[in-house]
Amino acid sequence: MASQGDIVVGVDHSAASVAALRWAVSEATQSGRQVVALRAWSFEPVADLGAAVAGSPETVADRERRQLEEVVGEVRAEHQGVAVRAELVEHSAAVALEEASKTAAMLVLGSHGRGRLLKLLVGSVAEHCLREARCPVVVIPARTVPEPEKETAAAPEPAGSYYPGPLL
Repeated sequence: MASQGDIVVGVDHSAASVAALRWAVSEATQSGRQVVALRAWSFEPVADLGAAVAGSPETVADRERRQLEEVVGEVRAEHQGVAVRAELVEHSAAVALEEASKTAAMLVLGSHGRGRLLKLLVGSVAEHCLREARCPVVVIPARTVPEPEKETAAAPEPAGSYYPGPLL
């Protein structure tokens, strides 16, 4: 788990969480702190199609660990002078981050911008952390994260599958 004074970053499958990790590493460059990239996971085949297809908790944990290491490796390559440690925790993201906040210098999270009221601005995990964390919480707004570039020679969309993108 996070040590006293670490900058803990919630890393999930979103571009906003990668932006949060980059922000935290930049902050660690200035403060000399260590960064902990924390990814929470659970085996819920009813709610997670990937877990259902994977078939076992070990397979899901391996998939989550590989994805976390890939993101952390990419950010480490960009900022070689900062210590970034990857941690995989079997728990809900909100509870894992709340627990990490007990010893962290700060939590850094990406916002998903979905839901109602406060969730509209920050997302449910960030909302939980803003209420329950025992350290300062930094939320990187999803709207500040550039969208991945689209391929110019992409195949045309099949009829009936048009998705206009985010509605916010």
